[in-house]
Amino acid sequence: MDRRKSLKSIVLGSVAGGLALNGCKPGTEEVIDEKAIESSAVKWRTERENEEVAKLYEEQFFTNYEIATMTVLCDLILPGSSEFKSASDADVVSFIDFMAKDLPEMQTDLRGGIMWLDHKSNTDFKVEFKSATEEQQKSILDEIAFYDPEVPESERPFEVNFFSLVRNLTMTGFYTSKIGIEELGYKGNMPNVWDGVPDDVLEQHGVSYDPEWIAKCVDQSKRNDIAEWDDDMNLIT
Repeated sequence: MDRRKSLKSIVLGSVAGGLALNGCKPGTEEVIDEKAIESSAVKWRTERENEEVAKLYEEQFFTNYEIATMTVLCDLILPGSSEFKSASDADVVSFIDFMAKDLPEMQTDLRGGIMWLDHKSNTDFKVEFKSATEEQQKSILDEIAFYDPEVPESERPFEVNFFSLVRNLTMTGFYTSKIGIEELGYKGNMPNVWDGVPDDVLEQHGVSYDPEWIAKCVDQSKRNDIAEWDDDMNLIT
């Protein structure tokens, strides 16, 4: 299994939810575009929930510099190719920015992690992380990308937990975005045609359908008709 398929399996095996905002691509430092307040209001949320979400859209946690750094980092975690889109194509950094506002307990780790990356890069290569070469960036990440599952999270180095957090957010943000869902091939709930239990299964259990009921229940030309019952609860049509 290749790396991208492995990452996909992680996402498919977990329960993840996401929201996407607008952000910037590598090499830019544009401010995240704000969504219209009306677009964040959905019917399945309460009025108070919609108000809280609208407030989150109005704010921005990351600085422009941090956005640029996180964009580079997320694309190193999930790079694009001729076949697949990258994390920045799905605007994952904006998703992470939203999550940092929704879950403030993440903020110290995210901001501190970016500071750690720059400190490490400046110490080793005399350049900030986002401006280092890809080879230099990967050499830094190779030191923190893998952890011993036998070691409790509370006992792992800060930078290792930081990378794990960003990796999880990157995968969640990408594979809950439109292009990520398309890559997974997920189509949602789709109508199908049911023509009864297969004959071999019926024979295995020694049962069979009443032809009259088959005509009433498995006639696909009537699949959109509403069933009618008589007073004795017998199916009419």
